[in-house]
Amino acid sequence: MKYHQIDRDLYVKNRAKFTAQMKPNSVAVFNSNDIYPVSADSTLPFAQHRDILYLSGVDQEESILLLFPDAPYEHLKEILFLKETNEHIAIWEGEKLTKERAFEVSGIKSVIWLQGFHKTLKEIMAYADTIYINTNEHYRAVIETETREARFIKWWKENYPAHKVEKSNPILQRLRSVKESEELDLIQKACDITEKGFRRVLNFVKPGVMEFEIEAEFAHEFLRNRSKGFAYTPIIASGNNANVLHYIENNQQCKAGDLILLDVGAEYANYSSDMTRMVPVSGRFTDRQKAVYNAVLNVKNEATKMLVPGTLWKQYHVEVGKIMTSELLGLGLLDKADVQNENPDWPAYKKYFMHGTSHHMGLDTHDYGLLHEPMQANMVFTVEPGIYIPKEGFGIRLEDDMVIQEKGAAFNLMRNIPIEIEEIEAIMNA
Repeated sequence: MKYHQIDRDLYVKNRAKFTAQMKPNSVAVFNSNDIYPVSADSTLPFAQHRDILYLSGVDQEESILLLFPDAPYEHLKEILFLKETNEHIAIWEGEKLTKERAFEVSGIKSVIWLQGFHKTLKEIMAYADTIYINTNEHYRAVIETETREARFIKWWKENYPAHKVEKSNPILQRLRSVKESEELDLIQKACDITEKGFRRVLNFVKPGVMEFEIEAEFAHEFLRNRSKGFAYTPIIASGNNANVLHYIENNQQCKAGDLILLDVGAEYANYSSDMTRMVPVSGRFTDRQKAVYNAVLNVKNEATKMLVPGTLWKQYHVEVGKIMTSELLGLGLLDKADVQNENPDWPAYKKYFMHGTSHHMGLDTHDYGLLHEPMQANMVFTVEPGIYIPKEGFGIRLEDDMVIQEKGAAFNLMRNIPIEIEEIEAIMNA
């Protein structure tokens, strides 16, 4: 891994929080992700399943974590099953975790090679009454490929039909949404790397550059700072491309007078950052661009004030909509009749701001979190309002990553990344 080793105490704490919520005499199993084939002998780069990573720190394929806090024997309370390494693997693929190294990473003493999993599980299931299976229940999830986790669940149900079943996901949705201080430090590191990329780009952009050249500048800076790269597919959208919310082609030339929407974030140690900034290709915003930009910035600042413990996500978006409506009236994009005659299910402001304002962020860019439950301290949310005006040839979105505090204003993990028009113009014209 490119990133520095993380203190295993984080994973010890995470496991303790999870097992504290398990029912008596129950077992939980977590599988790593597959390595996905492309064609011939080509594969996609491996990306670890965030749940086994969160609970063990193991960032390696073909790994299984088993938790059995009420086990009759100490060595069965928590077990890592790993692919057995050997000289051939070391030569062709590089070093894999040894049992000693796995303990250093995870704090788990009982490490068994993967070929011993079924035998060990058979013994454990004779002691246990219940198994926690790990299904993906994220509200944005679209699953078309059978995962390693799904194959295990299917196999387990066929072989152990008499056991009770519980779900790991509701526990993890709550645990992962509230960050430990070590996690906040890792997200801050990802944001700091993103800042370095953005400052590099501010000195690079000029009329005639290609969107993919800007993407390359970010990638260069991310990789040289121990990141694997982008936390999500980057959006480098110049001119009217900014009005396509998930524009990822990044293949157009940036023209004088246009704005570029940069929705880009570095990952670090599998933790995400998520930033959006606007850059004027020519180094200066026009008066109209400034007016819309400052309207979006005001909505962002006002929305951020509502990120406090106890806030309900759904009501928060209703209030943000009211602020956005006021700004759109001031810009002349809406009039009073539009608001008076609006459809309550699709308010007038949605013509220009059609997406949500905030989502949880952490190990996943759209991280775990139950949206019907109140916000809590140490949750991390994005704040990303936008105004999109295809008829005027540009759209504007601004986004920062915020940590909710016990008291007072949310803490901005991107506080050092330029966002004010004056600072952006000053750097570009230095």
